[in-house]
Amino acid sequence: MVAQDTTRYGIDLYGKKMLPELIRELSKISGIQWIRLLYCYPEEIDDTLIAEIASNPKVCKYMDIPVQHASDNILKLMGRRGTGEHIREALAKLRQRIDGIVIRTSLIVGFPGESEEDFRQLTDFVKEFRFDRLGVFTYSKEEGTPAAKMKNQIKKNIKLKRQKIILELQNAVSSEINASRIGKVYKAVVDGIADDGIFYYGRTYAEAPEIDGTVYFTSPEPLDAGCFVEVKILNSEDYDLIGEVLNELTE
Repeated sequence: MVAQDTTRYGIDLYGKKMLPELIRELSKISGIQWIRLLYCYPEEIDDTLIAEIASNPKVCKYMDIPVQHASDNILKLMGRRGTGEHIREALAKLRQRIDGIVIRTSLIVGFPGESEEDFRQLTDFVKEFRFDRLGVFTYSKEEGTPAAKMKNQIKKNIKLKRQKIILELQNAVSSEINASRIGKVYKAVVDGIADDGIFYYGRTYAEAPEIDGTVYFTSPEPLDAGCFVEVKILNSEDYDLIGEVLNELTE
């Protein structure tokens, strides 16, 4: 499920947020096995939504939460409603209440006015929360937007340097998290067979299609795309996992 802000589903239709109710209704459909929530802003994540995610077996324990920055100064310049403290509280609550949750985020570096102190706050935030998945983009000036008219535009070389620093921090975290999954067994959906004809590839609840890493696995029996299997993880790379099928699931 994806929207510009998925957590605000229902505001235009019913005058109030209705995402938990929508999830509950979707989970009643027998043909749906996984429901994945993408693009949920932290300031809109409430206790009702957290409870639904935690208790509903069809909801992947995975959330894509684009925090964008951790500095109150930059968040205000971006027009975000929350603060760095609000973001920290929301993320901490998710990890406390949803066992095994995987959190993806996206950040923007080089936004106009981003000082060295603002960037330090962002790097400290990345180190502190150790996101399971993280993408970082350099600010791109778009004509007609308020940010394009702001003073203190950041030089390209500084934006690229800051992006590289964040990516290097995250690369180390991603490698450690993937290594921690070795030996564990996961339910995975088969997406297809690799070009080598030996490995199949797919995803567990922890990988969103097209944006996260891939799970590669062998199987003693032919598999069809779309089927679900149990995969034991045998090895890991920075972003991908390698395993073997234990059982095909018929549910």
